[in-house]
Amino acid sequence: MKKTKKILSVALSLTAIAQIFPVVTAEENSNYNYYNDTLKFYDEWKDKYIYQDKYVTDEIQYYVNYNEDSYQNDNISVPVTVSEAHGYGMLITACMSDYDEKAHDIFDGMYRYFKAHPSDIGKNLMSWQQCDNGSALIDGAEEGSMTGGSCDSASDGDIDIAYALLIADNVWGSDGDIDYKAEATAVINDIMTYEVNKKDWFIQLGDWVYYCDETENYYNATRASDFIIQYFPVFAEVTGDERWNNVYNGTYKIINELTENSETGLLPDFIIKNSNGKFEPSPANFLEDVTDGMYAYNSCRTPWRIGMDVLINDNKDAKVFADKINNFIINQTGGDPYNIMAGYKLNGTAYEDYNDLCFVAPFLITAKCGDNKEWENNLWECIRDYGDDVYYGDTIKMLCMISYCDKWIVPYKNDISNLQGDANVDGLIDVADVVAVASYVGDAENNKLKTQGILNADVHNTGNGITSDDALMIQQYLAKIITKF
Repeated sequence: MKKTKKILSVALSLTAIAQIFPVVTAEENSNYNYYNDTLKFYDEWKDKYIYQDKYVTDEIQYYVNYNEDSYQNDNISVPVTVSEAHGYGMLITACMSDYDEKAHDIFDGMYRYFKAHPSDIGKNLMSWQQCDNGSALIDGAEEGSMTGGSCDSASDGDIDIAYALLIADNVWGSDGDIDYKAEATAVINDIMTYEVNKKDWFIQLGDWVYYCDETENYYNATRASDFIIQYFPVFAEVTGDERWNNVYNGTYKIINELTENSETGLLPDFIIKNSNGKFEPSPANFLEDVTDGMYAYNSCRTPWRIGMDVLINDNKDAKVFADKINNFIINQTGGDPYNIMAGYKLNGTAYEDYNDLCFVAPFLITAKCGDNKEWENNLWECIRDYGDDVYYGDTIKMLCMISYCDKWIVPYKNDISNLQGDANVDGLIDVADVVAVASYVGDAENNKLKTQGILNADVHNTGNGITSDDALMIQQYLAKIITKF
């Protein structure tokens, strides 16, 4: 959403700015190479994981296939996707809409799939898993059952779906067949109703917790990978529900409480509030595995999820977290991303002896929050060249690449910092923005812009990142304004 532009505060002459601005082609801009790598992988990811529901004939529905196995005509249904995967797919296709002319159709097909598989509890939330029984993709199947059953939601899938719908509203508008904003608002409101602990203000595990007693561990539990904090101020802005700011602050209370005395910054998969009112790692096998209280296959996403709030909102608590976990992993690996192991105890001791892409890719985002360019480059090259992987690693990689090369879309802001042309994100369009773009294009490694600033600065909208053309257009815009005075 573009807001009314604020202008002026001219400290340098436009002539002076033109003299200091270097002529740099898109191909010379380092961001352009990141973007090309991202486009290449997007094509591969889409071809590998986007499926059409072959059993639905009256409309086109798409989903993200997360399982390498398929139904074998043996009367044992096979899981094919989950709401987490679906949210990821909607985010990816919406963010890549400026590149993929088919993204809109795919997104709408994913929207229809989402609407076809609601939770039994929050009617605007998504059933967490679908299974193939040879004639339909069914909800609520247990242990290979050929018939569906009761179904409920998983919070992270719902949160990503809501945000993806807001991106869709930003990209395509809501005047067509689908009112994306209204649909997003309905999901957000159901998340608040069914998936938020309103005493301590944090995201719960799913809408099924709505029926738990407040004294139960599940009611007072959260999952670190659901700390998708950057979204919460956006949800507050869209709905006008200030309680989302409570969730924002309540989530940081948990993060800070768990990491302030930690040397690693590692968060556990699951977190519970103990009888003394303090948050602590869950015991083993709390919900999924013996590693539930460790940095494992859920919390491996936290460097990405929490790091995004540094890049988008410059949150100080997020920066402390990002720096701590970033420093830990650099020291732990000697600066070699291939030495990142697939799981750690919270004291930093690896409990596995192998590397996994889903543990590597999220560190690209916390690296972007820091100032170690060599580490950033090592991470980028590692994930770019990682080779064939499975849905989970590949999809997290895709999302982190999009975020790193500044193609992540922030659909709403509760201030004026998403002004087109406002490169330094100060709410103004002035010569300081031209200088910021000039410095960035001349030396991107040492002249960083916030992610929102990079989005604002890409006024030329070539899809090739920031170039000299963007600064020139801002400069020309200011010249027109000045001539009016």
